[in-house]
Amino acid sequence: MSTPFIIESFEEYLSTIRNELPKARIYFRGQNKLVNAGYLLKSSIGRYKKLKSISLFQRDQMEREVLGVFTNHLLTYVHHLPRNDWEALAIAQHHGLPTRFMDWTTNPLVALYFAVRETKLDDDDRPLDSAVYVLTSEPVRFSDFGRPAEDVITPVPDSETAPASTPSAYEDFGFGDDATPETDPGIGTSPAIHAKATVLVPDHKKIATNEEASVVSPFEISENVIYDPPHVSPRIRSQDGVLLACHQPMLPLEEKDYLEIVIKHEAHDDIRRRLDQYGVFDKQLFPDLDGIAKWLKYRVFEIDGTC
Repeated sequence: MSTPFIIESFEEYLSTIRNELPKARIYFRGQNKLVNAGYLLKSSIGRYKKLKSISLFQRDQMEREVLGVFTNHLLTYVHHLPRNDWEALAIAQHHGLPTRFMDWTTNPLVALYFAVRETKLDDDDRPLDSAVYVLTSEPVRFSDFGRPAEDVITPVPDSETAPASTPSAYEDFGFGDDATPETDPGIGTSPAIHAKATVLVPDHKKIATNEEASVVSPFEISENVIYDPPHVSPRIRSQDGVLLACHQPMLPLEEKDYLEIVIKHEAHDDIRRRLDQYGVFDKQLFPDLDGIAKWLKYRVFEIDGTC
């Protein structure tokens, strides 16, 4: 990982995003501490050092059991029941449960907000620089798992085309009592949540055809996966949030997988003001009472502004 960009103003950041990064779908993550200051790019569960002392099997069982307990309590609190482990983990991550997910965003201004909203201090009370990290690797996207295999159509000469022999052509398309989709079994006492869908498995070698196949679990992936979670919360929608599922959750991302855009601490205050002007601030990114309170705290008590 190199540090090719040092940002000292809001305009410089915009110019860097616009002119220096590849013209492709990019994922950003803002941190108020740099990687070299000890805040590594790793999943939330990966920050618990004590978990390194247990075996992979024990940790996997623990993650599944914790998710099982969490999902068994969801019915009381949410209107949307998760259809699989991915959705359940996304809800858990959103509510602060440590998971193998990392929060990223497709919006560079949202990442900048998280980088500068609070200026951290070192042990000598000196302000620290922050950073926006850009994912340079190309993890497979969860949406790619859901692409069904297409039937191979062999052209038939017109002379060999026969008229339909069935009274109704709709039967060929599965319209009838036998085509009723399998109902969602809901959430039981099992830690894992099982949903059915036609999917492409992660190794891109096994393709589900006419038979249904289980959605691969985030506990079973063999590489990092980008997951666009359902908008189960207005915050996820407002923050253009995506999740990186880590197949080795205890390890940080390798340096080759990201680049660092350092935001100098001297620029934090002005960037906060500019983000507020652009509508990328507390009450927009946290559209609830917490966001309103945080925004008022900033406006009235931190910058002596007006409501």
